[in-house]
Amino acid sequence: MPPTDASADAGTAPGSDVGTCTSTGPAESRIAESRIAFDTGSIGDGRIGDDSGPAPAPGTDSEDTLDLRLPDDFLALIANEAHDGGEESSDGHRASQPAPATRSRDDLLDGVADWGPVATPVGVLHLVPVQPERDLPLVSRWMNDPTVAEFWALSGPSARTAEHVQAQLAGDGRSVPCLGVLDGTPMSYWEIYRADLDPVARHYPARPHDTGIHLLIGSAADRGRGLGSALLRAVADLALDKRPACSRVIAEPDIHNTPSVSAFLSAGFRFSAEVDLPGKRAALLVRDRSLRDLM
Repeated sequence: MPPTDASADAGTAPGSDVGTCTSTGPAESRIAESRIAFDTGSIGDGRIGDDSGPAPAPGTDSEDTLDLRLPDDFLALIANEAHDGGEESSDGHRASQPAPATRSRDDLLDGVADWGPVATPVGVLHLVPVQPERDLPLVSRWMNDPTVAEFWALSGPSARTAEHVQAQLAGDGRSVPCLGVLDGTPMSYWEIYRADLDPVARHYPARPHDTGIHLLIGSAADRGRGLGSALLRAVADLALDKRPACSRVIAEPDIHNTPSVSAFLSAGFRFSAEVDLPGKRAALLVRDRSLRDLM
């Protein structure tokens, strides 16, 4: 069962882990990559001529076909461009520049990796997708903080955290685990996820492209002073800015996690309902695009 959330402002992260993509394991389907195939052989029947022409020579086919082939240098050019994937930069590296109409995304959230940094009242925050070999020791240490472990339930060997994170990274991109890097220092763990594609959608009236947030603050020194609220507001608004199809951001912390619920409310979320999720009773909290300037 996925972990529940821990508060942002009292040692536990706001946002629950019930309802992340990890609760269902690998996705049933993946985004297919668009490809263009060139047929360099015959096109259709390729017939030319008519029945009144001269009889075919002995040992030949009774039908003439037109065998069209693209020039070798043109085929080589296509192959080179497909291999390089873009233009060469000034430092000699190739920069992938797919055509806008066929550009693929690494996730179903409009490219969280490309959202970039955002200014907040407490510093500049950058959501950086987790790289397991680099980040798992840090995330695992945070998960073993007793206050965090109470709601995320991922304490213990680092392999437990690794399994939780890897399930998202191996999925279809509906959930993206990230480090929150504040002014250059990793200090929080986030999961940005498609709530409408998540099991949590069975428990509330989900709308297409609803975006969910889970958060934990790593250090006890960063909790209990309003830091979580400032970051939650910034990230929720960042999601609305970067995802035009998304009309609202949701969260579902444990109803008993009062500091977490308070952090979301202070961040401009409104209380919508109490919902029963696997393993907890949650507060459904919503930040609406239409109300973002009023709350």
